[in-house]
Amino acid sequence: MARPTIRDIAEAAGVSKPAVSYALNGKPGVSPETRARILTIADELGWVPSSAARALSSSRADAVGLIAVRSPELVATEPFFMRMVAGIERTLAARGVALLLTILPDTTGELELYRSWWASRKVDGMLLIDLRRDDPRPAWVRSTGAPAVIIGAQRQYRGIASTRPDPEGMMRRALALLHAKGHRRIGRVRGPGRLEHIARRSTAFAELTRELLGEEQPQADADFTAESGVAATRELLASERPPTAIVYDNDVMAVASVAELTGSGVAVPGDVAVLAWDDSSLCQLVRPTVTAFTHDVVEEGSAAAELLLARIGGGPVEDRWLSPAHLTERESTA
Repeated sequence: MARPTIRDIAEAAGVSKPAVSYALNGKPGVSPETRARILTIADELGWVPSSAARALSSSRADAVGLIAVRSPELVATEPFFMRMVAGIERTLAARGVALLLTILPDTTGELELYRSWWASRKVDGMLLIDLRRDDPRPAWVRSTGAPAVIIGAQRQYRGIASTRPDPEGMMRRALALLHAKGHRRIGRVRGPGRLEHIARRSTAFAELTRELLGEEQPQADADFTAESGVAATRELLASERPPTAIVYDNDVMAVASVAELTGSGVAVPGDVAVLAWDDSSLCQLVRPTVTAFTHDVVEEGSAAAELLLARIGGGPVEDRWLSPAHLTERESTA
């Protein structure tokens, strides 16, 4: 089959060739609606920019792109994301490569922005985080051949290198610790279920609590923010069989809940033990201090950037398994 051309896209979209060129290269001259239609048709036809044309039209951008879908509140309060960005920047800066970072409140326009960056040669590659179930980004990366690395992938993605954690191993260690402390009712406050890594943790929690405790334990939904974590904690403790220990999907929700519980007269860990999936200075500043999984997030971000630079350079790259996190015991599970 012949390689689709700009003319083919123009005919299918019912627009002129210059309009297609403007849309594919991220230039002004077409409306957002027309641009979106042209990009969709280009994807459907399997259009890929000519490598020769790319070489003639521009040199390396010396930049990589990262789009984070985060609420402003979460960006302002969650240490994890900024530590990861610091690790990415550390590696990129040493190679003279810039990070083009955009934070969006939701996924609207996310894929179109990636397309625009790639078509306009603003970036040499992309870092993908927080993959969702039925996420369109991996398929788009494969269709364009754009260099990309997935941070914290939960499975192998054909043709795309990733950094990989071990959520089942971490969940088993968390539950084993709480079980050894005598807890037989254990709850979990989880992040958004649309995210692949949260869904996988949820499955691991359900399977492992059935194995360890004889029945599946309750999980309450939250969105990583302090307020949602506190609300989910109240939901769990208001049940007929409230948990005596709770695992939280991040440090912000765990710390906020410890402050709320102790402020309302609930003893931590006497009445409820608390364990956080991520560690940060917040876990050490609150009283009682919070047991958490300690892992070098800066190094993990740096490793992802190294993988992407190798991919951009045309070298062979393989998934990189992250070092096991250390479960740091503190007062909240004493």
